[in-house]
Amino acid sequence: RGLAALVVLVVLQLAGAASAAALPVVINTWAFRKAAETAWRVLQLGGSELDAVERGCGQCEIDQCDGSVGYGGSPDESGETTLDAMIMDGNTMEVGAVADLRHVKNAIGVARKVIEYTKHTLLVGESASLFAVRMGFPYEDLTTQKSLSVYSKWLNQSCQPNYWKNVVPDSSKSCGPYKRPEKVTSKEEQTISQRSVHNHDTIGMVVIGGSGTVASGTSTNGAVHKIPGRVGDSPIAGAGSYADSTAGGAAATGDGDIMMRFLPSYQAVEYMRMGTDPTVACQKVISRIQKYAPKFFGAVICANTTGSYGAACNKIPGFTQFHFMVSSPLLSQPTEQVVDCI
Repeated sequence: RGLAALVVLVVLQLAGAASAAALPVVINTWAFRKAAETAWRVLQLGGSELDAVERGCGQCEIDQCDGSVGYGGSPDESGETTLDAMIMDGNTMEVGAVADLRHVKNAIGVARKVIEYTKHTLLVGESASLFAVRMGFPYEDLTTQKSLSVYSKWLNQSCQPNYWKNVVPDSSKSCGPYKRPEKVTSKEEQTISQRSVHNHDTIGMVVIGGSGTVASGTSTNGAVHKIPGRVGDSPIAGAGSYADSTAGGAAATGDGDIMMRFLPSYQAVEYMRMGTDPTVACQKVISRIQKYAPKFFGAVICANTTGSYGAACNKIPGFTQFHFMVSSPLLSQPTEQVVDCI
């Protein structure tokens, strides 16, 4: 069998295949190695694709990956950390999601319970927390010394950067409370200059099992200093991630406020359904968004039901390459891979 696999590999390489395909495959955004290892281990121990996604993303919630997933990161304008997450079953097309979740750390775990115990798709805010507690999740503080210091530093620098526009007082120079001006002036200059490209990194994951079954999921604490109540792309099906066992799966990371308007994960899966190579599918999605927002920060990962995978990102200053993790039988261990942005 080893020889046969080798021959297949050589043939694929000769054919110039973008990525040698084998199942199962786990792919996730960023160099979140422990998340990849956890998901892969779940599959190896006979867990389902959904189990692998839930545990893999859950690992990042525990590890507070990059400070942008899980508790104690990305405080909003009132200093609170809130979580967004979703999980999708590509066999049944069921989705469970939570947004603006407070006081509960395991957001993707709660999202899974939305599938299992309700007929709903998305629960939000304090009510989502009450649901979580009913489901047996502990009610905890998501604030840490680190998130408090990020918050106080932000207050000390006149609440810069923030997400307001066309308000009084001038949101580029001072803290609120803001209100809309009596007379609207059409000064529409986004103050993105100070936003680092690392202020909203989501864990997004696609798992494709040995039989081609697809599951996907995301978890994040959203954009740092967001306006309370803001929900990004992560918990939105088709935006943050999408899974369809007849085609493949995709997940997105980056500036959710822009990316969610294009349903990039859904679009990437549709391209793959039409037979587009996963790398090209990801690139096409990025270039569609570029037409409207050339300077957006974002990346997409894609995998089809044969186990072929790819990724793409938008090239901006400070972000010219995107790192992601892949686990597959062709790799001796979960491996970090890199693509150049377009």
